[in-house]
Amino acid sequence: MASTESNNQEQQEQGSDDGTEQKELKELGFLLDVPLEVSVELGRSKVLIKDLLQMREGSVVELDKMAGEPLEVYVNSRLIARGEAVVVDDKVGLRLTDVVSPSERLEKLK
Repeated sequence: MASTESNNQEQQEQGSDDGTEQKELKELGFLLDVPLEVSVELGRSKVLIKDLLQMREGSVVELDKMAGEPLEVYVNSRLIARGEAVVVDDKVGLRLTDVVSPSERLEKLK
């Protein structure tokens, strides 16, 4: 009997969480269609203009990341996550392995 009461209480709590979540989504609904620029950074490099002018098809640009290091995901130029490259149906994708917490993101705004 106690188990049934516990399950009912959990369902009621989940229901109130779902209600709160739906209310928050409704309040933010006008923002849901705002486009954001999402970019994934493979790495960076600095090159001299003379080296840039000598680049041809097949040239290799050495990046600052090591093979196997996580790629960085930016939304509107703000780091929000890290992940690894994957192939899905002949397209390149990204599996998120670490999402930057909202508190960390807010800290970087200061």
